Amino acid sequence: MSTISLDGVWSLTSPQRPEISIPITIPGDNYHALMSAGIIANPYEGTNEKDVQWVAECEWIIERTFDISAEQLANQALDLHLSRVDTLASFSINEEVVFTSSNMFQIHRIDLKPYLKEGKNRIQVTFARVDEEAKQRAGQLPFPVPSSMGANNQLPHMNLIRKTQCHSGWDWGICLVVSGIYDAMMIKPVKSVRLEQVQAEQTWFPDGSVEVLVTVVHQPIAGAKIKVHFGSQCTALISSSAGKTTARFHEKSPNLWWPVGYGEQPLYSLVVKMDEQEITKKIGLRHLELNNAPDSVGSAMEFKVNGFPIVAKGANWIPVDAMPSNQTLQRYESLLRSAVDANMNMIRVWGGGQYEADEFYELCDELGLLVWQDMMFACSLYPSTPEFIADVEAEIRDQIQRLRDHACIALWCGDNEVIGALNWYEESRNNRDKYAVNYDRLNRRLNDIISQEDPSRCFWPSSPCNGGLDFGDAWHEDNRGDMHFWDVWHSGGSFDAYLGIKPRFCSEFGFQSWPSFAEVKTFVPEDDWNVTSPTFESHQKNNSGNSIITEMFTRYFRFPKGFEQMLYLSQVQQAIAIKTGCEYWRAQSPICRGMLYWQLNDNWPVSSWSSIEYSGRWKQLHYHAKRFYSPVYCPFVETEDAITLHLSNNSRENKHVTGRVIRMDWQGQVLGEWLLNEEVLADQNCVAWQLSKTEWQSEHHNSFFHVIIEAGDEMNQNTWFTSPKFKSLDLQRANVSFEIDGESIVLTTDKPAFFVHLEHDDGGRFSDSSFTLLPGEEKCIHYFGEENLIAKNLRVYDLSNSY
Repeated sequence: MSTISLDGVWSLTSPQRPEISIPITIPGDNYHALMSAGIIANPYEGTNEKDVQWVAECEWIIERTFDISAEQLANQALDLHLSRVDTLASFSINEEVVFTSSNMFQIHRIDLKPYLKEGKNRIQVTFARVDEEAKQRAGQLPFPVPSSMGANNQLPHMNLIRKTQCHSGWDWGICLVVSGIYDAMMIKPVKSVRLEQVQAEQTWFPDGSVEVLVTVVHQPIAGAKIKVHFGSQCTALISSSAGKTTARFHEKSPNLWWPVGYGEQPLYSLVVKMDEQEITKKIGLRHLELNNAPDSVGSAMEFKVNGFPIVAKGANWIPVDAMPSNQTLQRYESLLRSAVDANMNMIRVWGGGQYEADEFYELCDELGLLVWQDMMFACSLYPSTPEFIADVEAEIRDQIQRLRDHACIALWCGDNEVIGALNWYEESRNNRDKYAVNYDRLNRRLNDIISQEDPSRCFWPSSPCNGGLDFGDAWHEDNRGDMHFWDVWHSGGSFDAYLGIKPRFCSEFGFQSWPSFAEVKTFVPEDDWNVTSPTFESHQKNNSGNSIITEMFTRYFRFPKGFEQMLYLSQVQQAIAIKTGCEYWRAQSPICRGMLYWQLNDNWPVSSWSSIEYSGRWKQLHYHAKRFYSPVYCPFVETEDAITLHLSNNSRENKHVTGRVIRMDWQGQVLGEWLLNEEVLADQNCVAWQLSKTEWQSEHHNSFFHVIIEAGDEMNQNTWFTSPKFKSLDLQRANVSFEIDGESIVLTTDKPAFFVHLEHDDGGRFSDSSFTLLPGEEKCIHYFGEENLIAKNLRVYDLSNSY
């Protein structure tokens, strides 16, 4: 039976703006449609954001017609399948209301057959104003439930609406309170019995074999034929009147799914066919557990996959775009492949965004990216009324049932920073017990629902969190649970504050940078190329962001000589900050078993903590992450009396590592050289080299240390500076030159050059960037982009020429 697609062109109108009648593409959102029709300017350019806020103050209506045949009406049911309906929507068929929705995260199936007729039918969806509904709900609460508000969170009581929380703005995000439908809309005929869902549960045995229990959920009708294919196996079933029919498959020697960097990602095909309906899934066979057992330090926070301990390395994920029409498969693929290319193996889907589209999780399965999945609650308090909990319960069941068969899902987390938010508001500070009970009532219900729907995975109450029923300070206590460490950015700490903690798992930490010059040119007019210009400041959503970046310049660097160099240096600074933490924590393994910096991506062009710009261009941080997240890395660690070099092996195999450490002065003269030849065991660190400070400290401002290592076909490098204050170092002006040969660039220098960074106006990325280049060395870099690599569009920066 063929489905009836309702995707495509609809009409968009508003009762408050009767002059507007334009096309809108579904899946899609109203802001994108208005921009495409020329009704509003691009909100991402200039200071246009403030000029488009009127859109959220209107109701919006989308409608279209479609044909239904007599043959289609002969089916038992005609089910409309809906998901990602944003948010307060009323659906009418032929002017009769058939369904209303008020939760963007619920999944719906509505039988439209009673409302349809042969021939032409009209469907209309009316989206109500979110601000008015939020205000009304706030007035009905038994006591106030505060939420984050301010210049960057512009919709009061957004926490009462089950909608992407950052739609009303965030400290990196534009305020676009969009509405629309963001997933495929289709009517599926049901001939005689409805196939509803399929679940695949894995049971592992000591001999390494696995049983896969496939549960087929269907209408409670007996006698219908079901075929189930799993991998190369197939079985035929007869449906049960209980509405659930099961099949078991045994794999004696399964091809195991591993996180990227630890092995391959084979996926078994699961196909269920019933009454001309079909559900298809890709199943990765793996055994995953979270070890948080007490130990000599406190309590572990370590993922194990197939019995092997994993070091989680990655970043936090926010929605790909503030306009959901732009959340395309190509954007998902580009960002996730960029994560893998930077040696990441985990992505945290942050709780102020959205449960992502199916394509996101399918790509993570294929690429080997583990997913820390937050539930969609963030940085505010939430009600625990029976009505709110019932609404959330349906949402959570829908999402767990949708996602639980993905190999990539590592953990379900209750929320982002909601425990911490108990201390942020006057109401909750003055009556902490009351608001703690309110929090616990909702959080326990999340735990109950998730445990019912997916007992195979851990429920982690909140992030950060010291563990179940622990309301301690997970921002500063580093001996258990997951930690959010913001002392460097929000508290003004120096970069070496990262060296003062040894987190078991740091799931948020970050430092901002400005966008690259190439990125800035896409949204800032030339007259505003200044970090305090109206346009530039409107694209900085953290209140103190520009001040923090600039003040940190004065701590560590000589002040840059112009706008372009300020942008460059901000990205150097960001990379140093995050690298300081990550490489130190890698050297502390097995104490620290996870690091996810804030954040991977941007949802519009903006100054932020991201390592990938809105356009997809890699910031300098992302190139550094490729090195410090690599399976074999070489972090330097300074102790009280020595400088030591660790070799860190985050893989399942022993690694034979060779290389050399050199000490060089700023002119490029080698002052010392030491050869490396080490066997580093799987999932182990070792100290490969150390040098007493007495041997170099009297002249410590006159030199730096650089290491180059090889481990099979892997190469890596790292540079350690004898002072973190680059302004005090006697860097020599480096003359960095380059030649272009096709899609490759060969770089040379006459003096040591640091943070040598390549930037191309037409986008794309490079095989390496923000690296150390030494005299006498030829560095060959490959360019990956759609446009030709030509010299006039290429800029090469280095630290010595930034001032």
